[in-house]
Amino acid sequence: MTISQKNKSLLGFPPVQGLYSPSYEKDACGFGFIANIDNIAKHSIIHQALEIVHNLDHRGAVGADPLAGDGAGILIQIPNEFFRSQLIKNKISLPPLGEYAVGMMFFPKSLEKKDKLLKII
Repeated sequence: MTISQKNKSLLGFPPVQGLYSPSYEKDACGFGFIANIDNIAKHSIIHQALEIVHNLDHRGAVGADPLAGDGAGILIQIPNEFFRSQLIKNKISLPPLGEYAVGMMFFPKSLEKKDKLLKII
């Protein structure tokens, strides 16, 4: 259910402007945010972030309904030292931190479709 246009104006949504329209606003249950203000990577932050995701399992991220899940998860810093230590075993070197990125892809179960995508990549 979406918020009615009348209620949107009462809630303080901005008026239509540029590419924005209050009609794009939808109800949402929220999100969690946790960070180290000193920008120090700590494993404990991962545990805290996973606890937030666990507490938001009603969002569908648990896979109970594969048609409704929104892919909730966590965003973390690149574990640069870990990647370097693992890749060096295969004689792969990385550029300096900040000059490379990491991506995650989900492939179809069909081997034919998966192979086609891998060839494209």
